[in-house]
Amino acid sequence: MNGLLRFSRAIDRMNGAIGSVISWLVVVMILIGAFNAVARYLGRFTGWNLSSNAYLELQWYLFSLVFLLGAAWTLRENAHVRVDVLYSRLSARSQAWINTVGAVVFLLPFAVFGFVMSIETVVDSWKVLEGSPDPGGLPRYPLKTMIPVAFVLLFVQGLSELFKSMAVLRGVATVELGSGVTATAAEPSSEEDRDGR
Repeated sequence: MNGLLRFSRAIDRMNGAIGSVISWLVVVMILIGAFNAVARYLGRFTGWNLSSNAYLELQWYLFSLVFLLGAAWTLRENAHVRVDVLYSRLSARSQAWINTVGAVVFLLPFAVFGFVMSIETVVDSWKVLEGSPDPGGLPRYPLKTMIPVAFVLLFVQGLSELFKSMAVLRGVATVELGSGVTATAAEPSSEEDRDGR
């Protein structure tokens, strides 16, 4: 179990780092959106074409990246939107059971399904080096590549959450809801590591 928790912490660190990068993409997206708005109005008054489809599509691409790559980080932070009338009132052990069943029955199969269903579209996009249908637009195939990548990140974060819930059920971890670290466990001693326990 301690090995699974170490693997879980590595996944959490990876998706935490990705989340940090993604948070900066939000700032870039806002700046580009502001530039597009200002350029459009200035263009009306000056007659200059200050904006282009590339800037508009870049804003859309950044939003897509934030949504796709941020999903695993959001799961890590326990920040997905949920309608909760019962879950928060349950014990940590009951919550761990719900999380375990939810991961095995819904989350992990959904991530595998999304990955499998997106691969053919991505391959087809790369075959033709798909671009924007709009003049001056950006290529589409790099962005479409992020769809299966997002499902892989979501799958591995789902594994991390599953391992933490299993640790709670086995009594070797505790849960801190709403924090970046949703499970903590005592580090095994060197003797335990040698014995493989």
